[in-house]
Amino acid sequence: MQLPNLILASASPRRQELLHSAGISFEVIPSDVNEEMEEGETPEEHVIRLARLKALKVAEKHRSRWVLAADTIVVIDGRILGKPRDRREATGMLESLSGREHRVITGYCILHFSSGKCRQGIAVSRVRFKELSVEEVRWYLDTGEPFGKAGAYAIQGKAAFMVREVQGSYTNVVGLPLCEVIEALREMGDIAVHSQTTPVENPG
Repeated sequence: MQLPNLILASASPRRQELLHSAGISFEVIPSDVNEEMEEGETPEEHVIRLARLKALKVAEKHRSRWVLAADTIVVIDGRILGKPRDRREATGMLESLSGREHRVITGYCILHFSSGKCRQGIAVSRVRFKELSVEEVRWYLDTGEPFGKAGAYAIQGKAAFMVREVQGSYTNVVGLPLCEVIEALREMGDIAVHSQTTPVENPG
């Protein structure tokens, strides 16, 4: 069977679902990199650097194929909210987001190693939460959904009730700015977009 010419360098089921919903054929080959922020790095510089590193790590092993990688963060008061390590940290994140606006920033990179072609970009969305009661935070934590999610919430899941307003790309908040990424894929030229082929997952 011929493999798709696009590799998604991410294990995120949300990014996979977004690409699949757009009819894009791809193979999943996750890329692990150190996601710690470097000294003096802005949030925008951080997500672009990580997206590029993730793409490069996979592209070096698959030089004749296109690789798409992305990194998404939640930022409030200049502070990056990563994935909560425990219930206490998740509680603190949700309390800091309650009743306020925060930014969701995604950096993405599309890379073809052998040709040297590369396209990268950043999408920024603004999200405003309703005021969350203690009971609502406790209920949401009990669902288990906050864990493994940047900012301790999943807008496409049970956290939808928290969101009062989204300015900018909704899919960016989910994990991948689909409009911008598909436009970039089309402009790159050699990538199958809107194929009917079912995505192939590589468990390794």
